[in-house]
Amino acid sequence: MRFDPTSLKFDVNGLIPCIAQQHDTGEVLMMAWMNADSVAKTLKTGRVTYWSRSRQGFWVKGESSGHAQKLVALRVDCDRDCLLALVDQTGPACHTNRRSCFYTGIESGEEVELMKPVA
Repeated sequence: MRFDPTSLKFDVNGLIPCIAQQHDTGEVLMMAWMNADSVAKTLKTGRVTYWSRSRQGFWVKGESSGHAQKLVALRVDCDRDCLLALVDQTGPACHTNRRSCFYTGIESGEEVELMKPVA
């Protein structure tokens, strides 16, 4: 069956969340938003392209930082309202210069820093 991007369930702003996961380790790297055009651009170019809500424009991961995400596979969840991008991440995925945006843990009610920025 051919993929039909109009079958995705975008929110009222025309966006869908996309989780980026390192394809070979399963490490969850980040979450960002996509619109229909960024999904299409990602599939066409193989370079993960998000929609920046603050800049109201496309954001090709790594375009300015060099910390690129090469698309390995794109998956759709059962409700069709969330995407999972299996990627090959170059360098840190987080804008804080950490490998993952999920670097804060909650243990016994306390926040714990799980990883430091890459030097």
